[in-house]
Amino acid sequence: MRYSAYSIIKQALSGNRLWQPAWREPEPKPHYDVIIVGGGGHGLSTAYYLAKEFGITNVAVLEKGYIGSGNVGRNTTIIRSNYLLEGNNPFYELSLQLWEGLEQDFNYNAMVSQRGVMNLFHSDGQRDAYARRGNGMRMHGVDAELLDREQVRRMMPYLNFDHARFPILGGLYQPRGGTVRHDAVAWGYARGANQRGVDVIQHCEVTGIRRENGRVVGVETNRGFIGCGKLALAAAGNTTTVGRMADLDLPIETHVLQAFVSEGLKPAIDNVITYGAGHFYISQSDKGGLVFGAELDFYSSYAQRGNLQTVEHTLEEGVTMIPGLSRAKVLRAWGGVMDMSMDGSPIIDRTPIDNLYLNCGWCYGGFKATPASGFCFAHLLAKDEPHHVARFLRLDRFERGYMIDESGKGPQPNLH
Repeated sequence: MRYSAYSIIKQALSGNRLWQPAWREPEPKPHYDVIIVGGGGHGLSTAYYLAKEFGITNVAVLEKGYIGSGNVGRNTTIIRSNYLLEGNNPFYELSLQLWEGLEQDFNYNAMVSQRGVMNLFHSDGQRDAYARRGNGMRMHGVDAELLDREQVRRMMPYLNFDHARFPILGGLYQPRGGTVRHDAVAWGYARGANQRGVDVIQHCEVTGIRRENGRVVGVETNRGFIGCGKLALAAAGNTTTVGRMADLDLPIETHVLQAFVSEGLKPAIDNVITYGAGHFYISQSDKGGLVFGAELDFYSSYAQRGNLQTVEHTLEEGVTMIPGLSRAKVLRAWGGVMDMSMDGSPIIDRTPIDNLYLNCGWCYGGFKATPASGFCFAHLLAKDEPHHVARFLRLDRFERGYMIDESGKGPQPNLH
């Protein structure tokens, strides 16, 4: 079924009784050309592009929960491509370009809103660093504007410009950045993959990886053994546990990242804003809730919940940047399980084990990378060679010393 104004009118006249399920609930086949472990945004987008771009449709996506139960449904919905380094900027720009045409591509309303992303700076040194990043972006053909204090004030008069310790001096603005409805992304990719013959299998947990003569030949699951030609891991924060099933030790740690939403308010914040004196970021949803978050909880965990200390720290940063937030009530909070790499950048590569492929290490950048991650991972699976914008995201870069350390914080995962 194709969604359109005509289909809405037709369904309304029939009492909305003819809508079809967005995707099938198939039983697993004995064997697939490709099995993707993880039914989040990256796994589903990989399956979608494998079928759409490369004609590989004998594919299964195995999700241990339900579609949207992982990080793709537990984030702050921000999309952007305001990166400096060559290993990151073209990749995230490809992702932003795919976001811009995504809804028409898979015929689903993902509520893409290019409302602009503002990174505030608070010192002369930070302004210089943002100017460098903006110049780097523009050299790659990416939009970037360096705004002074008064230009930011005209756009966002509610900010605390005269804080004694962290006055706002200006910001780096990317007009094409914005937000996307996270659940709709999962549903749209699942529906698009399903329409092209991919089996999206929910409540199918991988419990083991079977190898013969050093090659991966399939997976053990709670629904029996499923064979495959290639096995692709896109399990986000659970990548380490799945990797150990194949004796694969990875340079990532798993941490919790909390996010929050306030009660519904009248329209107040038009853009996405990030606080340069900390790591606070905020936008306003279409329902009126203020969606915001800050740093990790700073200890390893696989739980989708965080601690009260981080809640307090996040709210302190938010009120410091926007004093009016102190009058809003927090409605709810949730936690995503982050796979933090040693340099803060992702990995899309083959592993030393035959037929085993890896997509992990997304740190804070997983949601915004969803389209490009799936596209590049599908390219790797189909052609056994990396897409040119993902050529730096190699697994062996840590051994070779070719780090992609965007923030310059060194090999400490929890700082990225």
